[in-house]
Amino acid sequence: MRWKILLTDGLKAEGQAILSQAAEVDDRNGIDAEALLEIIGHYDAVIVRSRTKITAEVLEAAPNLKVVGRAGVGVDNIDLEAAKARGVTVVNAPQASTQAVAELALGMMLALARRLAEADASMKRGEWRKKQLTGTELHGKTLGVVGMGRIGSRVGALAKAIGMRVVGYDPLIPAEEIARRGAEPLAELDELYAQADVITLHVPLTPQTRGMVNAAAFAKMKAGAFIICAARGGVIDEAALYEALESGHLGGAGLDVYATEPPGASPLVSHPRVIATPHIGAQTREAQVRVAADIATEVLAALKGEALRWKVV
Repeated sequence: MRWKILLTDGLKAEGQAILSQAAEVDDRNGIDAEALLEIIGHYDAVIVRSRTKITAEVLEAAPNLKVVGRAGVGVDNIDLEAAKARGVTVVNAPQASTQAVAELALGMMLALARRLAEADASMKRGEWRKKQLTGTELHGKTLGVVGMGRIGSRVGALAKAIGMRVVGYDPLIPAEEIARRGAEPLAELDELYAQADVITLHVPLTPQTRGMVNAAAFAKMKAGAFIICAARGGVIDEAALYEALESGHLGGAGLDVYATEPPGASPLVSHPRVIATPHIGAQTREAQVRVAADIATEVLAALKGEALRWKVV
């Protein structure tokens, strides 16, 4: 038996080759929600990225669907309860993008500290603002990691390599494990806000984390602190962030994710002390090959009824 697998957001050739060994692969990269509803009923599995929404309506229209594969980490675009109710397995590929996202977060820290975007823009205008573009060093500063999972821990390790002190907060991980992962554990998030010169967020978007970094949180942060978010849009209250930047309390922000994507030319994205990128955390050649191979292997394992490494539901 050859299964039918739908790709809605593309997949590197390495992943498609794995799938093709046991399935018919239909690459409909960029398919819209209406067209997805019309064809989803023909497939045994679907592999998506963050763009495609697998809603209860989509699942209801897919009587043959056995597996939803998320080529990446976050599964907030998949209705997990509806999938579970219909007996549809959901798997992801959480390890493939760890290094890529961690390097982006570190790059944003360096760009903010050394005012790289501002310096580049001034040079392209034909200016020479050497004396006006004084930055700051990250060496000796404190990095606060909110969420000490794979990516947060990796960011901490990279930061320590350039001489930063790393503190970590994660209510789901015991203090001794946070310490084993290379950070000084803090019991309260407010402690992290008070100590950190740079804060990097690595938490999923859940009802508990939505808007968790709000006006009250910004008020507790050190004056001039930088904040980085390459996790999920919606974790930061964007209006509050804009106000904290406008007031001068925050030194800058690095954003790869947004409450609405794409965010358009919003005042926040356009702010001179914001480094903004279009959700490119996992967009490296190496990570894309890893994620394609990982999700292809996992989806086939789910179809075959084999043991799974990364089952979500």
